[in-house]
Amino acid sequence: MMLDPIEREEPITAEEARQRYILEDTGFDEVPKKYRRFYRKWKGIGDALAPNEVICPVCKVVIRSTRELRPGDRVYCMPCMSRLTVVRTEAGTLEAHVAY
Repeated sequence: MMLDPIEREEPITAEEARQRYILEDTGFDEVPKKYRRFYRKWKGIGDALAPNEVICPVCKVVIRSTRELRPGDRVYCMPCMSRLTVVRTEAGTLEAHVAY
């Protein structure tokens, strides 16, 4: 059962607090300008994902968030209109699975 963080009685600890990120425009021009900072193109095998990024398994675009992503988070891929759920793989990396 998930509780709304606002309704919790205990304060949020440093381990539970998510790191925040300031996103810059990456030049991704396949979505409206307002949302371009939330997406970037995958550069291939040598490209590393930050803790606030996951790859869309449908269109291979990197989805970026203003906060650290954790398993169970839901993200939206605007280029292919897929709703995704973030999961942790056996290797310990984050991956997005298509919800619908």
